[in-house]
Amino acid sequence: MGIWKRALPPEVFAKNHAATLPALLGIRLVEWGEDYARATMPVDDRHVQPAGILHGGASVVLAETIGSVCGVMALEEGWTVVGLEVNANHLAAVPKGDSVEAVCRPLQLGRSVQVWQIEMRRGDGRLSCVSRLTTVVRQVRGG
Repeated sequence: MGIWKRALPPEVFAKNHAATLPALLGIRLVEWGEDYARATMPVDDRHVQPAGILHGGASVVLAETIGSVCGVMALEEGWTVVGLEVNANHLAAVPKGDSVEAVCRPLQLGRSVQVWQIEMRRGDGRLSCVSRLTTVVRQVRGG
């Protein structure tokens, strides 16, 4: 189980996000490793800018989604995370019809702050975006 304190099977991720932005964009959690998680997102009409390439904001949604999920899964029950800052460096265009794969790993797993690095690669394996998500750890309050 590595760094993970909880389990989240991909089918549970899909069910939990069924009516949310990640589902609308087709984001799928596909793998948990010892210290990483992997997610995918297609690049179709929902994701592109007028030039026919992946919109940078869609990359940020993918990064924040997988980073936030990882943040929660790295904590004991009763704790959660809230995003504090997200950034993204767009390195290579991803054309409509392709897909992106995101791999998320921790840079810092502190008691109050976590930092996650997300690398996104297009279908040919080229690095298309590098993102960093900083989260604040919070105790879940009532109900």
